[in-house]
Amino acid sequence: MIMVFGRRTSPEDAARYAADRETAREYPGRIAAVERAEAALLQARSGHASGTEVRGLHGALEDALREAIAAAEAAERVAMGPRTYGSTRAAEISRRKARAKAAVRPYSEELDRLRTAREAHKLSFRALTRV
Repeated sequence: MIMVFGRRTSPEDAARYAADRETAREYPGRIAAVERAEAALLQARSGHASGTEVRGLHGALEDALREAIAAAEAAERVAMGPRTYGSTRAAEISRRKARAKAAVRPYSEELDRLRTAREAHKLSFRALTRV
């Protein structure tokens, strides 16, 4: 057991925290992958690429966004701290308290931005293919 400010953290929660730290380190690279995929898709659309090529780039952007969202979620959990892991009532309260802190807010806002971008991408691509 790991002690965090007098509270015990289970080995499972400590392992999840360590895994999230590793995933959070990959966050800048995943954001760069989203930017590259988005630029390629925009270039293909403006260059009158074939439908299959655009669909392939759409899938690549979707995958990049999904991976970036996973990394952003991990970064948010790491910023909230190890006390927020677990399914206990204390962990739930700690999560709510941590989300209200200024140190966690940028991660939450970035996560919301990425989720919105993913939904906007899904909707715009569907509208594009139906026309």
